[in-house]
Amino acid sequence: MIAASVVSAAVMVALGILSMAFLLTVYRVVAGPTLPDRVLALDMLVAIVIGFIAVIAIKTGFTLYIDIAISLGLVGFLATVAFARFILTQAQSNTMERIGAEQNDGIAAESRKTRKHRRKKGAR
Repeated sequence: MIAASVVSAAVMVALGILSMAFLLTVYRVVAGPTLPDRVLALDMLVAIVIGFIAVIAIKTGFTLYIDIAISLGLVGFLATVAFARFILTQAQSNTMERIGAEQNDGIAAESRKTRKHRRKKGAR
């Protein structure tokens, strides 16, 4: 009988801690400030939900919830990898655009120098 009350108390404490973690992580998803911060927070939300499912499985005694938690873990991992790949390709795209803009600025500056030089030659 004592073991059941200890497990019940532990479940309630775990649910409270997971609820606080959930709220703080939702704040991080909303506040950001960068996209990688949000992706990391979403990954953490998946882990917290897995924790919720595990605690509910312990509380109710249904082992089917453990299978759901494992499935959610796999899907959450794949989503995180997809987000990371998106961030990587976006960063590469921005870098290539910046390099292209710098090259265009350099070409334009060189063109201005050439035109100025030609005008000076023609004026002599």
